[in-house]
Amino acid sequence: MSIIRRSRREIPELNTASLPDLIFVVLFFFMIVTHMRTDTMKVGYTMPQGNNLTRLTRKPATIHIYIGHQLNAKGQANGRPTCIQADDRIVGIDEVAEYIAMRKLEMSAENRQHAVVAIKADADTPMGIITAVKQAAREAGVLNVCYTGQPSTTTIGERK
Repeated sequence: MSIIRRSRREIPELNTASLPDLIFVVLFFFMIVTHMRTDTMKVGYTMPQGNNLTRLTRKPATIHIYIGHQLNAKGQANGRPTCIQADDRIVGIDEVAEYIAMRKLEMSAENRQHAVVAIKADADTPMGIITAVKQAAREAGVLNVCYTGQPSTTTIGERK
């Protein structure tokens, strides 16, 4: 006879007391790091490449204009002609000056002096449309215009 008892060992329970704190810290981290997009994209565009790119310093003073091909319900660019998006709607070139003037009035007095129109255009957009948007910005009293692009992957001596 064996006097040795065989006891069943139980697995200790997981301590979940600090789990809500951990989830709160992760949630807080993502809230700080994530940038929320304010505009719903209705225009698809391919960013052109550039060499001397700089970041905008005054984000609240920036008015974004998107130029490209209209997206369908699946989020794919249609073969339709080039169109202009301001906020969440497609506008004609005659409405761009009015939109820029309206957005400029919504800004604070300090930002109004440093207002910039950021044109995010497709790489294949005709220059006539971009010139028309620049003229509309001039009519609205915004003389600073910048173009967005992505850094070029080619080196100085190399050409594509």
